[in-house]
Amino acid sequence: MIKLHHLNRSRSLRILWLLEELGLDYTIVRYEREAKTNLAPSELLTLHPLGKSPMIEMDGRLISESAAIIEVICAKYGKQMIPAADTDAYITHMELMHFAEGSVMTPILLDLYTAKLGDAAAPLQPRIKSELTKHFAYMEQTLRPSGHWVSDDLSATDIILSFPATIVLQYGMANQFPKVAAFVDWMQNRRAFKAALTRGGGD
Repeated sequence: MIKLHHLNRSRSLRILWLLEELGLDYTIVRYEREAKTNLAPSELLTLHPLGKSPMIEMDGRLISESAAIIEVICAKYGKQMIPAADTDAYITHMELMHFAEGSVMTPILLDLYTAKLGDAAAPLQPRIKSELTKHFAYMEQTLRPSGHWVSDDLSATDIILSFPATIVLQYGMANQFPKVAAFVDWMQNRRAFKAALTRGGGD
């Protein structure tokens, strides 16, 4: 049995979606962000020094970091969601797994944090917006005709990129990146994704 430590309005929703897609038995411990700070509650610090979500407990071990969690779950229960290691598709998979949690999250987080500075952030905004557009354009360009990033069916890469793909729509850029928007629409209409939303509290 897998236990997921899930924080509302976080990247943890991707792990819920993966668990639902694979039809796995799991339990969920839900945490709510602090009302004033919007940060994760201190209870998560009792599990991990960084106090972040998602985290899973699996096979007697606590595992953190979204990409690592997805890789570990797929290696055991969803091998079909990761390309064979001796293929070009696997290299693309690895590139995009790291892109999702590294490259594209940098301008997203910069925009989130500098927004709290008001006018003081104005000098940074053109560069941040430029980087956001560049990274979202890369996502648009790398989507295959099938509407997926690595294979012609749902893969681990689609799961990890679902968060920045959703951010594209939150920025009101669906018309600018229609293939990404179509992916989000497809995702949100999947039974497993709807189930994940329900289990996660609807965030």
